[in-house]
Amino acid sequence: MSKRLILNGLVGSIAVLAISGCKLPGRPAAGPEVLRPQEVLAFEPLYRQNCAGCHGVNGQNGAAMNLANSEYEAWIDDASLRSVIVNGEKGSLMPAFALSKGGTLTDAQVDILVRGIRAKWATQDAFAGSIPPPYRAIETGSASAGEAVYAKACASCHGATDKQPGAAGSILDSSFLALMDAQTLRTTIVVGRPDIGQPDWRHDVPGQVLTDADVSDVTAWLMAQRPVYLARPNGDVVSERPLPPRNSLLTSR
Repeated sequence: MSKRLILNGLVGSIAVLAISGCKLPGRPAAGPEVLRPQEVLAFEPLYRQNCAGCHGVNGQNGAAMNLANSEYEAWIDDASLRSVIVNGEKGSLMPAFALSKGGTLTDAQVDILVRGIRAKWATQDAFAGSIPPPYRAIETGSASAGEAVYAKACASCHGATDKQPGAAGSILDSSFLALMDAQTLRTTIVVGRPDIGQPDWRHDVPGQVLTDADVSDVTAWLMAQRPVYLARPNGDVVSERPLPPRNSLLTSR
């Protein structure tokens, strides 16, 4: 093949590429640029990327707190909701999301999440005139008193012991309690989880509303059942305090 024919072939190929818009293999097509993570300023993608995995696509039926619960939205104030997102909940699986705390969200993005969660799931008069216990416990509960509260308000659904789970599943299981902190337990007791059938503080005991002291006491007792795990220098994890035996008040039920 002559040099002239080779040259003509190359010129023809270049002309074809020019006409076709230079669509070379591997070259990305024209389209909208992908935003940097900190440039995402719309609620839906922020919620989907940071919250939906634990709290559910629609704010419910996730492993974590039911955000679509109108009672929860009426109970927690904006400052506390923002603090949970910024700082996480120590002792639970809720991590800190703020950049300043090692997370990925800017202050503006946190504010967008707070406003969006409120706009999407908050409703008026969620408690129908009732006054719930405060969001944060005012006094430290009594674990000894809390055992009786558990027997009265919880055991019928969750079981008297971790070996005797109720129809709603055991909340005395050491693996479950190891993932909980006091505030998460308190929140679930007060406002419930309607997405999974967990009642609020008004409906655990028929005809009897749990008091703030009841909530604090049973929370303290549940926290006292948590095993304490320590890490040895070689990396092994051992339990320093196994689950204590249940009091006869519960085992006799």
